[in-house]
Amino acid sequence: MWEAINGFLGVVDDFVWGVPLMVLIMAGGLLLTVRLGLLQVRKLPLALKWMVKNEEGGEGEISSFAALCTALSATIGTGNIVGVATAVCAGGPGALFWMIVAAFLGMATKYSEGLLAVKYRVVAEDGHSLGGPFYYIEQGMGAKWKWLAKVFAFFGVCVGLFGIGTFSQVNGIASAVNNFFDPNNAHCVKILPFLGEYSWSVVIASLLLAFCVAAVLIGGVKRIASVSQIIVPFMAIIYFVFAIILVCCNITAVPMAIKTIVVAAFTPKAITGGAVGSMFVAMQKGVARGIFSNEAGLGSAPIAAAAAQTKEPVRQGLVSMTGTFIDTIIICTLTGLSIVLTGAWQVEGLEGVAVTTYAFQNGLPFPAQVSSFILMLCLVFFAFTTILGWDYYSERCLEYLSGGNMKHVKIYRWLYILAVFIGPYMTVSAVWTIADIFNGLMALPNMIALFALNGVVAAETKKFFQKHNKDNK
Repeated sequence: MWEAINGFLGVVDDFVWGVPLMVLIMAGGLLLTVRLGLLQVRKLPLALKWMVKNEEGGEGEISSFAALCTALSATIGTGNIVGVATAVCAGGPGALFWMIVAAFLGMATKYSEGLLAVKYRVVAEDGHSLGGPFYYIEQGMGAKWKWLAKVFAFFGVCVGLFGIGTFSQVNGIASAVNNFFDPNNAHCVKILPFLGEYSWSVVIASLLLAFCVAAVLIGGVKRIASVSQIIVPFMAIIYFVFAIILVCCNITAVPMAIKTIVVAAFTPKAITGGAVGSMFVAMQKGVARGIFSNEAGLGSAPIAAAAAQTKEPVRQGLVSMTGTFIDTIIICTLTGLSIVLTGAWQVEGLEGVAVTTYAFQNGLPFPAQVSSFILMLCLVFFAFTTILGWDYYSERCLEYLSGGNMKHVKIYRWLYILAVFIGPYMTVSAVWTIADIFNGLMALPNMIALFALNGVVAAETKKFFQKHNKDNK
């Protein structure tokens, strides 16, 4: 029976994350890129400047940088390390090329999401902000579309509690800690009769993680943002530095690696001998993992953007856009380049995090144990912040669904903490598949809204830059 259920869920998952959704998201990104006149290229320097320069005044709960870090906390996760490895192994080096293409178009999408989130947000008397796809669907498209906003919010709550925010991330942390401290499971303990034996490293990791998550989440968005402002730049810089060291140590192989990536993107058989698959497979894996990593089009990041202290929707849109640039075009590209440079994608028997671990162990000029520790540390921090970010997203979705009933939100918060605690002991593959399905389904209402409101985005952008250029003459 379970095999039949898993098989059915697998078919649904493949359909949801299949060609139609990817075409929809890529087409939306292309439309917005054209309508905005390659804004992601022209205004990137300004966006990076405003990313660290907070705006004075403006309604909202947290600074623009804190809002960006909160969004990045959810997007910079295990997908940057494990997801890229999976894409390159399944689709060949060419998948990295298509991942970058998806991110380039996704920057225009993420800009539009951030702009609309601030334009249509609601700020309560106590300064509490609520915004995102549910409000720009309801207010931008009209009250008759409120049902679509509720559909998005429902999927958002499910994604947070049933996997992407909890189980999959906690499992990633527990596995990374266990593989480093007790890879042979020599020190095990039986906690409950029906759970079986687990390594002490897993048990201790789950207890510490649940405590740390609870300590942050109970403080609400301001505490999540303050923690994210410290951890996100710290972990991103550490990972960036070590990945750059790896590339520099193999600098002579970089031109050949880039050639391999580009050639494999269009003629994979020339590189893989047909073993990995066709150009379509490379494109599918690269685009899917790119979207999954930076979440452009899924509608999650604008929920955080709506909390920013800003008066200008366009300004926050530009700041939001830098999230996709940092997450995929910088971090994922470095991961993929490391895997191609070291040939890790061609090593038989390796999958997931083991591929990236092999790349770090063989590409860095440090002992293998040191490289493994660095990667474990990055994985733990990446996954921890994703847990925090997705709690914020799903709480705001529930707040919208319940009409602002904060009692429901507080109960949900404790359920979320409980899910984090039991996460390492969850082994049912259906949980991850269900979460994956809900994550994909979030994108449908959001992309409908972006297509419907692309004219608003273009008009707001034109109006803002006419004023900005006039003021700076």
